[in-house]
Amino acid sequence: MKKDIVIPEVKDVHVAVVQEQHLEYKTLDWNAYIINNSDVDLDTVLIVSQGYNDTKMTPPMRHTIAKLPARSYAKIEFLQDKVLALNNQFKVTFFEGNQMYDKTYLFRKNTINIKALQPLPLMQLKGVLVK
Repeated sequence: MKKDIVIPEVKDVHVAVVQEQHLEYKTLDWNAYIINNSDVDLDTVLIVSQGYNDTKMTPPMRHTIAKLPARSYAKIEFLQDKVLALNNQFKVTFFEGNQMYDKTYLFRKNTINIKALQPLPLMQLKGVLVK
């Protein structure tokens, strides 16, 4: 029965981490975003994020976005500097019409840094991108 479930490949949906100025605290913060670079709205976007390595694991954080319009993006969460030294995983599940999609995005430890910044789709910013 499990073999009968077909989950298609995710295309044009990305997770990116961007370093932004926090206006109130005057700090540079790393924030994770989900980017919908497709021409279709995404419904019921569920995101479970977690940091881990061989000896440490953060508690899972759960996020829901009711609708992520086509060609748009949404902030997922703030990442503390301490978790950048861990692998950071984002499990994303969403519906496109009646079809469910699922993908895991992984930022390997210490890959979220200034040297890894690149232009991001739709955001007119530079960040670290996982496709």
